[in-house]
Amino acid sequence: MGIAIVKAVCNQDLTVDLFFNDNSHKKINIGDFIRKNPHPQHNKYLQWKHFKTATIEYGNVVWGKNWDLIFPIEQLYIGEIKNIG
Repeated sequence: MGIAIVKAVCNQDLTVDLFFNDNSHKKINIGDFIRKNPHPQHNKYLQWKHFKTATIEYGNVVWGKNWDLIFPIEQLYIGEIKNIG
């Protein structure tokens, strides 16, 4: 198995602490990403009540029951998320 997220802790400042299966950790600022890349489907995650609903599925952190917001795990692992289109 490749790299996977085993734990995600959402913080009220719209960052998420990600813990990987190789015992590494990254803090990613999702709020900054959404503000720089607004999208109607993603903007609701700027609200804490929606942001805190993240779950781990198949080793990745996702928001929304239909994966409204998800990032390539390779980008999360290096700590730099790019435009997701």
